[in-house]
Amino acid sequence: MSTHTVDDDYLAKRQLQRGTAGWVLLAGLGVAGVISGDFAGWNFGIAQAGWGGFVIAAVLMGLMYFSLVLSLAEMSAAIPAAGGGYSFARQAMGPAGGYFTGLAVLIEYALAPAAIVIFIGSAVSELIGIDGPIVYAVFYAVFIGIHLAGVGEALKVMLAISALAVFAILLTAVALIGDFDASNLFDIAPTDAAGASTFLPFGWYGVWAALPFGMWLFLAVEGVPLAAEEAKNPARDVPRGIIAAMLFLIFTATLVTVLLAGAAGAQAIGNSGVPLVTALRDTNSAGIGTLVNVLALAGLVASFFSIIYGYSRLVFALSRAGYLPSFLSLTSSRKAPTWALVVPGVLGFLASLSGAGDRMLAMAVVGATLSYALMAFSHIRLRLRQPNLNRPYRTPGGMVTSVIALVLALVALTGVFAFDPRAFGYTIILFAIGGAWYVFYSRHHLVAKSAEEEFALLARAEESLD
Repeated sequence: MSTHTVDDDYLAKRQLQRGTAGWVLLAGLGVAGVISGDFAGWNFGIAQAGWGGFVIAAVLMGLMYFSLVLSLAEMSAAIPAAGGGYSFARQAMGPAGGYFTGLAVLIEYALAPAAIVIFIGSAVSELIGIDGPIVYAVFYAVFIGIHLAGVGEALKVMLAISALAVFAILLTAVALIGDFDASNLFDIAPTDAAGASTFLPFGWYGVWAALPFGMWLFLAVEGVPLAAEEAKNPARDVPRGIIAAMLFLIFTATLVTVLLAGAAGAQAIGNSGVPLVTALRDTNSAGIGTLVNVLALAGLVASFFSIIYGYSRLVFALSRAGYLPSFLSLTSSRKAPTWALVVPGVLGFLASLSGAGDRMLAMAVVGATLSYALMAFSHIRLRLRQPNLNRPYRTPGGMVTSVIALVLALVALTGVFAFDPRAFGYTIILFAIGGAWYVFYSRHHLVAKSAEEEFALLARAEESLD
């Protein structure tokens, strides 16, 4: 491994806007990244496992995410860097561990927007009859443009869009609560699968295959620490923001999981492309359903917008450290990472032309579960190797909490294989390509030998700018 000598000018051109986000905006970032999952996708887990089986899968994945969030809250307060999980892993496991964690997150965050923009195209088609590359290009261009205007403006727009999506979920819940009937939850006939029953119509295998869909209710909440360098008080605001986002997402996940199937039936919801609208239509609330259909687009846009923010900060951090080409971490006069926004956006647009939204989302989940396991392991390793690290926030339960996240992340990874082996295989190929990049390029271009050295260089550059 070799490192390149950098001067203050190199880092001065690679600075984000400090102090622009408090914990409320950070919580909004976490909710925005996930909220589209409440509108569609999760419900296909009911088709895999029945309502009871899906609830088991969703509870397990909710426990995984909550444990991971508590672990990330500690590490983000102790290591407030734009790389999020990559930065934590580099400090815990060195340059290679940091890179492969960052690669896993990058696969998740690069493919998820491409998948979401395809779903946005379908929603736009329902509303105005236009779909395809034109819609994808317009959405990428507009929302990357808003991000280029600056982080403060972007996060405020993101919060407003998320509020519309949350309103749609709450409106749906109010409309359906009077139609709830517990018998509707179990209207899928049991099969002859092992362990099958009225509660688990597809047996235990169904629960296993439903794990990725349980993740869709929380996928991308782990992106909040990527905003650490732009937080007003990272040690306080990032833990508050990510924990508040997770608690709110548990609330909305409970509403849609219970009330939709309880009102319209598990069979109907499990096979619906627009489950909120289906539930409202089937319970004679078609008028509200039309409004919710429009607002569902806000949910998709919120997640699209939020994940663009996430991939840009990750690419920025990986580039600034030398893992990716250095031009990707150059920032504008508004302190926006211009090329880290534009280049992955162009690649994502090209990927969206495939139209394979479901497969890309499955591949994103593979990247996510690998990154979760590595981040949870980083928490454990930091507790063991650096017990004296300043930790303004400490994870309740300590290493027990991160062990829970680690084990469940590995279980979830096998669930993706059970659901879509081809997506699993494609993602492993991407990891192999990324591994070759590290061997032949990245390890020879690192800016610093360790995370501590990189942070020291950044601190020195910030002082010279003050």
